[in-house]
Amino acid sequence: MKSDLEDFKIDYTQHRYLRTPDAARLLGLSGRTLEKHRTFGTGPQYFKLGGRVVYRLVDLMNWVKPGCKASTSDPGQGTVLPAKRLAVSPQKQKLITKGRI
Repeated sequence: MKSDLEDFKIDYTQHRYLRTPDAARLLGLSGRTLEKHRTFGTGPQYFKLGGRVVYRLVDLMNWVKPGCKASTSDPGQGTVLPAKRLAVSPQKQKLITKGRI
């Protein structure tokens, strides 16, 4: 007789969590760069568990995927943004300063 738990399978590669230093090492970045990406909203999704920041392995891979290219002339799927503040249109800046966003 088969139990209900035998049908319950978890893909642990999708549920593996890495702290900032390990995630940075995996991506070939510094921990500080990942911190900047969190600040500017340009980085991979992350979770706060208590006071700790953790990244799911699948989220890290999805974040770098748009940067995948086959050659220097390949436009690829997109671009991984640099860790810097994004430009804001003057109209949006007005809304931000008025507290509407």
